Amino acid sequence: MQIGLGFWASKTLLSAIEMEVFTEVAKRPADLKTLQGRLGLHPRSARDFLDALVALGFLVRTDGVYHNSPDAGTFLDKSKPSYMGGILEMANHRLYPFWGSLTTALRTGELQNEAKGGGAGLFEALYADPARLKEFLRAMSGVSHGANLAIARQFPWAGYKTYVDVGTAQGDLAVQIALANPHLAGAGYDLPEVGPIFEEYVAHHGLTGRVAFKAGNFFTDPLPTADVVLMGHILHDWNLAEKKMLLAKAHAALPKGGAVVIYDSVIDDDRSQNAFGLMMSLNMLIETKGGFDYTGADCMGWMKEAGFRETRVEHLVGPDSMVIGIK
Repeated sequence: MQIGLGFWASKTLLSAIEMEVFTEVAKRPADLKTLQGRLGLHPRSARDFLDALVALGFLVRTDGVYHNSPDAGTFLDKSKPSYMGGILEMANHRLYPFWGSLTTALRTGELQNEAKGGGAGLFEALYADPARLKEFLRAMSGVSHGANLAIARQFPWAGYKTYVDVGTAQGDLAVQIALANPHLAGAGYDLPEVGPIFEEYVAHHGLTGRVAFKAGNFFTDPLPTADVVLMGHILHDWNLAEKKMLLAKAHAALPKGGAVVIYDSVIDDDRSQNAFGLMMSLNMLIETKGGFDYTGADCMGWMKEAGFRETRVEHLVGPDSMVIGIK
């Protein structure tokens, strides 16, 4: 029952994020009547909605006054740099309705997003609309931030001087690596439309001059050369031939001894434990023409086929792991 009706809790949270409940409560905790007015809630639903958020662990009610829980205050308050609600905003606006067609996707093997019926593909549609692109790139930072922090500290950066983050989006991975490793010079690589958003994010963190943007298309252009090539939440977007092509391009961009770092919600080799990774693969069914998630063994096999001499898998945070290949 909890899983079958899980969309109740999901949509309660997503609507709260859409209405910026946690950002508003962070500004000033308040009682029911005050929050009802500040959030524009109808009297019939306000109490049940706020108390449901209490029961779910997102709000705390003390003497009739609602406060954020520690986790909600950290991760769901838009005014904080730790805000990760961007991916949940996108889930609310896009993924929630698309997942209603999962059965159709499972029976047809066809995507169920904006491109259903011959419309523009996911990335074509997003990159053509600056507002939606910015929301998407912010969402990618939200879903990747924890893993980015782990990579910035966990990978043995002392032996390298340069890196490039391929499919950099807003640039959070490139930024976190630079912040944690002052000796490195880095770059983010993505389509030209991403440049201004990336540069704004880099400047916000005081890294202009150390972290550069490089424009290009990784399907048609060679990857920029660097000691370390990274791809975060990129490889799972593409079919098997495209995955192998990207790994081959990474190999060509590296010097001997260089490293490729691939991270996604890597599925456990037994395919029985990482439920998030498996459902992320179903999300790729919804969102892409041929994308799918994969096991660590799968990725290491592709890396060896591309010419990497050493490979290993390391857990990062939550469902995410990185697969490392050494040339």
